Amino acid sequence: MDTDLTAAYERCRELHRRHGRTYYLATRLLPAWKRRHVHALYGFTRYADEIVDRTEDLPPAERAARLAEWSARFVAGLHGEPVDDPLLPAVLHTIAVFDLDRDDFASFLRSMTMDLTVLSYPTYDDVLDYMEGSAAVIGTMMLPILGSSDPAAAREPARQLGFAFQLTNFIRDVAEDLDRGRTYLPDEDLAAFDVTREDLLAARAAGRGTPRLRELIAYEVTRAQAHYEAAAPGIPLLAPASQACMRTAYALYGGILDEVAAQDFDVFARRARVPRRRRMAVAAQALVTPAGAPVRIPGPALRPALAASI
Repeated sequence: MDTDLTAAYERCRELHRRHGRTYYLATRLLPAWKRRHVHALYGFTRYADEIVDRTEDLPPAERAARLAEWSARFVAGLHGEPVDDPLLPAVLHTIAVFDLDRDDFASFLRSMTMDLTVLSYPTYDDVLDYMEGSAAVIGTMMLPILGSSDPAAAREPARQLGFAFQLTNFIRDVAEDLDRGRTYLPDEDLAAFDVTREDLLAARAAGRGTPRLRELIAYEVTRAQAHYEAAAPGIPLLAPASQACMRTAYALYGGILDEVAAQDFDVFARRARVPRRRRMAVAAQALVTPAGAPVRIPGPALRPALAASI
């Protein structure tokens, strides 16, 4: 591997280490040769996200121009043109090695573009449309790297796991997203629980949620659980060497829902985190779990009617 490519993979690994602690821990359970490719995909998604969310002092038009310029550089690389970029060579190499679907990357970039202008979503179907690009395609990008005994059967669970992880982040980060002017909880759900955007902002300022807000968050937790349930059959279908990684990621992201429930669904009181001791214990348990074993659906008891709707 040439020096520039090695440096690009290292850049992606460092982004992953600094910004994706839970997933980075899980990735360490993969065979060494697979890790760099997972780091590359994480680096791609994280760098695009940083253009959107870490340049908030810039006018929206300039942020959009930066994302478009970087996207164009990526597309040029896909067509074989030389790319002057600190991490894209690793991404392009990973795409080539596994013949990843280019449409997944286009869908992801579309969702990142939405974040520049879309501040709320009327319905859950609208949220799903956004998450199709921001989350579901991450699952299908990852699947060839992880490997599977039945890729066709594993594809939909991989998509569902992307939805589950993303919705978990939305639940945990309601207050943080408000600081960026966004809400990912659907307007129709807010209305169903008699919650307004002003209520969310007031809870953010007060550092605590009202009973109605906690009921809303509890409902969103059951939505996420339904996606975890739909994703669960896919993990035993993964290559045995990849199962410990994804069992760990599944349990730790799902563990955020357990933490949300433990604080009575008040995501404004503090940011829900899985304690480090539990993270280490989950990883250790995943290493000794036999390949093919089922996974536990996280959080409180799942509502059957909602599970059936996924």
